[in-house]
Amino acid sequence: MRRIGLLGGMSWHSSIEYYTKINQAVAERLGGHHSARILLDSTDFADIRDLQITEDWAGADASLTATAQRLVNGGAEAVAIATNLMHKCAPAVEAAVDAPLIHIVDAIAATAKRQGHSTLAVLGTKWTMLDGFYTERLEEQGIRTLVPDEPTCLEVDQIIFDELTQGVFTDASRARYVEIMNDLKARGADAVALSCTEIGLLVPPETAPLPAIDSVDAHVAAIVEWMMANVTAIQ
Repeated sequence: MRRIGLLGGMSWHSSIEYYTKINQAVAERLGGHHSARILLDSTDFADIRDLQITEDWAGADASLTATAQRLVNGGAEAVAIATNLMHKCAPAVEAAVDAPLIHIVDAIAATAKRQGHSTLAVLGTKWTMLDGFYTERLEEQGIRTLVPDEPTCLEVDQIIFDELTQGVFTDASRARYVEIMNDLKARGADAVALSCTEIGLLVPPETAPLPAIDSVDAHVAAIVEWMMANVTAIQ
């Protein structure tokens, strides 16, 4: 089994989901006492959040590349950024480390195609929805994208950082997200990408008003496929 290096802590609430789901998938495949070979570097999210607020993306690049390099130096054979927004730093990470990066957007695109979806509503932070680094990568892979209008994007973003990344999940925010999903469905989305790793904790995919791709689940599936590529038989 290959060893994955996870850039975590952004936030730790979703990093727990990554750790749990990767191990569950490996255990289901191999049985017995098998578990996943994971290196996890969990940052202090307050430091990353300060960089986001000031839009110091060069500083964010430096922070994530340093983390990725620590993981590779520690024995990780590939790295995965366990958050959607910070894939804004993915090009810098890929350029800095001698190991592949398993990209969350590619995992979502693959899942959408496998499930037969052609138009994805994207819900995440304001940068994920509006900056292009995320939606353009989906479009390049043949997936049309829809996002809310800018005021609604800012509302979605505020709920993420004021509540979800701090472990707060309220019925009011859940109802508002479902309302936004319904609006995007009416505009032509045939599925929604939960493109913040905490959204699936607020609105589990099975409760969404249209087919939902949880970015954590899609990313975990891609990570596990890579980890297990050299495993040829159940032990």
